[in-house]
Amino acid sequence: MAKRSQEDSTRAKRELIAAIENQDLSPGEAVRRMRKISGLNQKAYAERIIGISPRILAEVERDEGNPTMETLNKMGRPFGYAVGFVPRRR
Repeated sequence: MAKRSQEDSTRAKRELIAAIENQDLSPGEAVRRMRKISGLNQKAYAERIIGISPRILAEVERDEGNPTMETLNKMGRPFGYAVGFVPRRR
């Protein structure tokens, strides 16, 4: 993956936060965008950043599988996210 400029990375993070807050992304899409912002491939991001197997990361990015809460928290931690209960929109 090509290295992003600091400005591009900051813009991508802002766009990601807005999309998450607007509920425009599935969990898998959000994780995929987090990984792409980091500039790493699935194997490197899974093993070096979040400490899970690349297979589990690939399943989550495809919105498949059944990750544990611990795994989901590991995935969100580098971007300041944690799994929790969120009130429904009215």
